[in-house]
Amino acid sequence: MNERLQFQVNGEDVAVEAAEDETLLDVLRDDLGLLAAKDGCQPEGYCGACTVLVDGHARVACSQPASKFAGKSVVTLEGLSDHEREAFALAFSATGASQCGFCSPGIVVKALNLLTKNPQPSRSEIAKSLAGNLCRCTGYVKVIDAIEMAGGILSGDEQPHLDWSGRIGSRTPKYQSFELALGLKPFINDMEVQDTRHGALRFADHPRAVVTKIDVSRAEAMDGVVRVVLASDVAGEREVGCIHNDWPAFVAEGETTRYVGDVLAGVVATSRLVARRAAAAIEVAYEVLEPVTDPERALEPGAPRVHDGGNLLKTWRIERGDADAALAASDHVVTETFQTQFIEHAFLEPESALAVDRDEGMHVLSGGQGIWDDRRQIARLLGEPEDKVRVSLVSNGGAFGAREDLGINGHAAVMSRAAGVPVKLTLSREESVRMHVKRHPLRMTYTVGCDSRGRLTAVKARIVGDTGAYASVGDKVLQRACGHSCSAYDVPVVNVAAHAVYTNNPPAGAMRGFGSNQANFAMEGCMDRLAEMAGMDGFDIRWINALDVGSTFGTGQILGEGVGLKKCLEAVKEIYKGARYAGISSAVKNVGVGNGLPEYGRASVEVQEDASILVRHSWTEMGQGVHTVLQQVACEELAQSGIELKHVSVRVDTEREFATGQTTASRGTFLGGLAVKRACEKLRAELNGNQLTDLVGQEFTGEVEFRLTQPMDDPNLERSHICYGWGVQVVILDADGRIERVVAAHDVGKVMNRNLLEGQIEGSVHMGLGHSLTEEFVVEGGHIKTPTLKSQGIIPAKGMPRVECIFIEETQPEGPYGAKGVGEIGLVPTAGAVAGAVHSFDGKWRTRLPMKDTAAAKAAHPRAVAKLGAARRAAAEPAS
Repeated sequence: MNERLQFQVNGEDVAVEAAEDETLLDVLRDDLGLLAAKDGCQPEGYCGACTVLVDGHARVACSQPASKFAGKSVVTLEGLSDHEREAFALAFSATGASQCGFCSPGIVVKALNLLTKNPQPSRSEIAKSLAGNLCRCTGYVKVIDAIEMAGGILSGDEQPHLDWSGRIGSRTPKYQSFELALGLKPFINDMEVQDTRHGALRFADHPRAVVTKIDVSRAEAMDGVVRVVLASDVAGEREVGCIHNDWPAFVAEGETTRYVGDVLAGVVATSRLVARRAAAAIEVAYEVLEPVTDPERALEPGAPRVHDGGNLLKTWRIERGDADAALAASDHVVTETFQTQFIEHAFLEPESALAVDRDEGMHVLSGGQGIWDDRRQIARLLGEPEDKVRVSLVSNGGAFGAREDLGINGHAAVMSRAAGVPVKLTLSREESVRMHVKRHPLRMTYTVGCDSRGRLTAVKARIVGDTGAYASVGDKVLQRACGHSCSAYDVPVVNVAAHAVYTNNPPAGAMRGFGSNQANFAMEGCMDRLAEMAGMDGFDIRWINALDVGSTFGTGQILGEGVGLKKCLEAVKEIYKGARYAGISSAVKNVGVGNGLPEYGRASVEVQEDASILVRHSWTEMGQGVHTVLQQVACEELAQSGIELKHVSVRVDTEREFATGQTTASRGTFLGGLAVKRACEKLRAELNGNQLTDLVGQEFTGEVEFRLTQPMDDPNLERSHICYGWGVQVVILDADGRIERVVAAHDVGKVMNRNLLEGQIEGSVHMGLGHSLTEEFVVEGGHIKTPTLKSQGIIPAKGMPRVECIFIEETQPEGPYGAKGVGEIGLVPTAGAVAGAVHSFDGKWRTRLPMKDTAAAKAAHPRAVAKLGAARRAAAEPAS
């Protein structure tokens, strides 16, 4: 039943008809078209992306019925004064406070509420005020910088200078930075086309059960329902995947579910609320089976098979020398088993897709990390050739690896084709958490030896990864864990086996670090134990074993130029040695997928009618800044033609055949930068004294290809990756065991954009600290015990310590301007450094993440630590 709601919005009296289950956020967005406030977690009210002012107080708009706001005055970001909006746009642009930008509108409103009451707040006061606002990208450092600056602009004490030159090495503002700060940049859920209908999904109730009946009669009878879509509506092949086609878009009657995120049906309706009501009305009968949830048990003979081919997805090995003999001859040997946890990506924008079936073919707006892979899989579902599918990128609200899979882009396309209407499909937060992949939990048993001087002699390890219900990129994650198992050290003898194992848990796939950070935690823990045995400190044992030019990487690759690890160590030496309580960890992370796969960079530059430049490329902008960096390459190369940032726009769309794979492996800047640089060089050559206006309409394509690597198990391996990023982090505790600061020294090859670079490292450290101390996605018996954002244990702004960034520029000869990729390495060493620091404080060695029993964890997020303990205890209790 609808109720008439009268209230004031941005100074205007409004009256709308609101249903009982509509929130204020629904009314603002759907009825009034005010889209700055974002739906990040409705109805949880935890992320703060929907923050508005209600009678002068900051409130979230998603957690209460709209009827509760009758007679009240509501101000959205659109209703701020021009001066206020300009102040925040300038501040967020100057500091780099918006990365993906999905959280920015809510933070701006919360910040204005603070500054109205306290025009000159301290940094700790700002951090405290952000208790109800999450940011998964920045680590809050630059957000606090921006709020400080906005206060100065509003008071007239500060006027920032923005460098719009776009030159390499500058702090040039992020692409669309003003629009991101003010909520003007549209995300997919902000977009519609004519006659758009809305979709919703019906998920499985059990992780392993035979679906005996799907009854859609109640759903079909509901007003506003256009079509209920089932497995039988898939015209092509139902199973898709990044690498292995094992993930069904829809599970049919008579088939067995593999996890609770399996989709059984979809509903197309006139509104999102109607679609959701109808999806909830679909009744499903099951024959419930016992799930397989322990990867070790899944490997046992006779274990129920998750897939017909068995539960072992893939095994990767490195065998260099006789590890048993080398360990037997070692002066010091440590054996330890380490366990890491499932982690939820918690990007702020839940998945959304918009599919439009046109005469020329299916067109899908995607936030995926590889839209050419999306196109391939959508065509497979539809039973169409790829040239009948077009996918356009809409920059997403964070990804961190979870958008490598096709996800709901495929469902939206199937539903649009079946219903004959455009379909927008947007997940709720709980559905997002239920459906997409997680970070792999790894169980790693390491035996590591060294001689009396601390020089490493051998590494022997067995790694078992729970890859969950579907392959995703799980075999590659375990490949990366295996290849990076020795961390950043020269180890003469290596014997490592890494197994990716299917279970009925939620799928595990790509997440920032991609297996290397889990293996790093184990290896760095062994380094600290060996240092103690050998009578050395953490720095000295790392220094004598550090990889350098000519050293042998864990896979057997002899390293060439571009290894800046020892310079990173030198940069933090005195900081570490001068601290009372500190931990240190080295890190390496591949740039490019390597392992025998070819690497491509493809891009073009086209001169527009106004002599501006359109850059087309292949990489997904998801907050990391790849659009901006590739803009900068164009500005750098075309500077003599007067090109600045304002003259360069960016597009990613399958209308050009620029397939280069997923935006993964920290390679967007590396490969994209080279491709744009070559395209600009062609344009420059064509200019030859002419003006850009003489080349209007002409498009110049640049392409690079690397075929330098061999598979990791190739006995003649010379190079497993093109190159690597390097880093060292030091975590320093105060007298009470709380983290006081993190010093992050990283070899980046070339600083392309200092704001973006600092933001990547600060955000990575924040994520790494959560991984180390407070975050865990808890699953028991295949069922999710932590289904909300609040239950993930993400460290809030007030729990984030100071981060000091030190950048080393050891040129990478193959890279654009000498640059390396840095998107992932910023969290690879964090857990190892934290573990060393807390050991220096309380003397305890820790082998399991998160390290919630530490003073550092309790200081970072005390409530999350308490709730995680309760969730773990509940998960461990036998079912009644």
